[in-house]
Amino acid sequence: QVQLMESGGDLVQAGGSLRLSCAASGTILINDMGWYRQAPGKQRESVATITYGGSTNYAESVQGRFTISRNNAKNTAYLQMNILKPEDTGVYYCKLRQRSIDYWGQGTQVTVSS
Repeated sequence: QVQLMESGGDLVQAGGSLRLSCAASGTILINDMGWYRQAPGKQRESVATITYGGSTNYAESVQGRFTISRNNAKNTAYLQMNILKPEDTGVYYCKLRQRSIDYWGQGTQVTVSS
């Protein structure tokens, strides 16, 4: 079993920065991790993903502003978010996939004021 704990969400003004963290615990094997977000009234969408080896992929809307990274020794993934926009507002969820099983965290709220 795997548990994920996100942290770092906050209220920030447009143009500001936040860093989200996702700490995994339990039986951790080779895995891929990612950040997803869900705005009010919208479907959950992928923001950024990273493989165990460090290959990354980003949504077009955050390309150049967000950076995903991970520390495998600490079983932790990060999302550095810069130049935040009001449309970045939402609940940010961390996902870990190992052995074709997806594990989700409970989410952390990010609110960007204009």
